[in-house]
Amino acid sequence: MSSAFELRAPGPRGTPPLLARLVDDAALFPPGSAAMPDAIRGHLDARAGEWAGAVGLFLCPASRLAELITELIKVKPVKPIALSLVIDTGLGGVPKAVSIVESRSELLALRMVEMPAPSDVDEVWLERVSEFVPEDVIRVVEPRRGGAEWLDGVRRVIEHGSWPKLRCGGVSKENFPSVDEVADFLAVVSGGGVAFKATAGLHHAVRRTDGQTGFTHHGFLNLLVATARSLSGGDVREALSSTDAVALGEEANALSDQAAHAVRGVFASYGSCSLDEPIADLEELGLL
Repeated sequence: MSSAFELRAPGPRGTPPLLARLVDDAALFPPGSAAMPDAIRGHLDARAGEWAGAVGLFLCPASRLAELITELIKVKPVKPIALSLVIDTGLGGVPKAVSIVESRSELLALRMVEMPAPSDVDEVWLERVSEFVPEDVIRVVEPRRGGAEWLDGVRRVIEHGSWPKLRCGGVSKENFPSVDEVADFLAVVSGGGVAFKATAGLHHAVRRTDGQTGFTHHGFLNLLVATARSLSGGDVREALSSTDAVALGEEANALSDQAAHAVRGVFASYGSCSLDEPIADLEELGLL
């Protein structure tokens, strides 16, 4: 199976190791919900842009694969798009979707398959995931959050060699995990020997409250620093709670390359419906 490190090959402009291939392109997903032609054009532009090294995989729902392929045939990309296939058609739809992607290798390179887990993440279901997803493709499974059972599900996903996914936001307050929940998740994953992927709600680098919705969003820089602290025995909850952008930026900048690689070996990437917002935040903080 591909490693987190392979996904984070250095960018063309020497992107810092802490940020290499950090931001997966989820332009097709809410709240951005870009049209397919716009999403593809934006991704290709970002891949050719100044900070291409921070851009990760392109995310596409399995239900929109035909639409994606149709548009790529028109665009004729110079090299295949590195793809994360997000399964929204049920586990049974995985083999067909994988087969379709692999049949268009001139357009798409399958790197990751992501899917929600059933309420009971059992061994039989996880075995089927392994059977359906090729060995050289990363499997990302999202256990349903809530109570101790959630963390038990995270542990089973890790034991099975898949990456757990942490959902950090959504359309309702319940979609946003608390600081304690994220800290507990990091405690499980940082000792589990595999990476995790985050998704939803991480629109900006630093923790902030949205003036329109009133929802408090986690920051992806908070999550990077918290992961570093989870590996070094530091105060994880303080890092997750902080709104001090300067202090978080300085702490991230002070990490050695070795420490940065260790962090990204745990917190591998996250999906963002905007590539411009995280890049702008990182530039403003002097991290890019």
